[in-house]
Amino acid sequence: MRIDRRILLQRTSCLGLALSFSQQASAGSQLEEPMADAVRNALSAAVANSAPPVPDFDTTEARLAYVRWLRTQSDRLRRRIPELEARREFLQTAWYESRRARLDTGLVLGLVQVESNFRKFAVSSVGARGYMQVMPFWTRALGDGDPGRLFHMQTNLRFGCVILRHYLDRERGDEFLALGRYNGSRGRAPYPDAVFAARRQWAFTDAPAAG
Repeated sequence: MRIDRRILLQRTSCLGLALSFSQQASAGSQLEEPMADAVRNALSAAVANSAPPVPDFDTTEARLAYVRWLRTQSDRLRRRIPELEARREFLQTAWYESRRARLDTGLVLGLVQVESNFRKFAVSSVGARGYMQVMPFWTRALGDGDPGRLFHMQTNLRFGCVILRHYLDRERGDEFLALGRYNGSRGRAPYPDAVFAARRQWAFTDAPAAG
């Protein structure tokens, strides 16, 4: 099968963008914007809900699909998070928080790769923190104001997923524009393209569904 040279160059370019972003923790730069009280209250409630990241399945088939997903992604993540239990805990939490926020888990993993390259204690040049490079102002807007909590794995993933869901809702489901808001570069292509390229590395066809 022949591959169009232009498509190959485009894919190579997108992969290069993903690698370039993932080598530094400087992408996350959400802008602090005014929010209506109703929006702030809804987001605060979404962040505060402390349900544990334990998958719940209606069928054995769904559970087995999740196990296959976890095994596949664990193999892919081994180079970045060598310790098995830490890797599994991260993946289970990322799966739970992304599904809880009605997000594609592959998109969230791609965003984490671009934002922090899966480094728990990453800090960007503008102060964004943790796996999903959440800006500290979000803890003042939605939480208790303690930015140190953003280095806690589930807290960071919870905030990041809730924020991304918020931006997707604002952009009527447009992932390109929502990712631009997340990065503080709305309307510009490099960051969304890098996340989309990274998401393809986490693609999984046998997607599990929680009950």
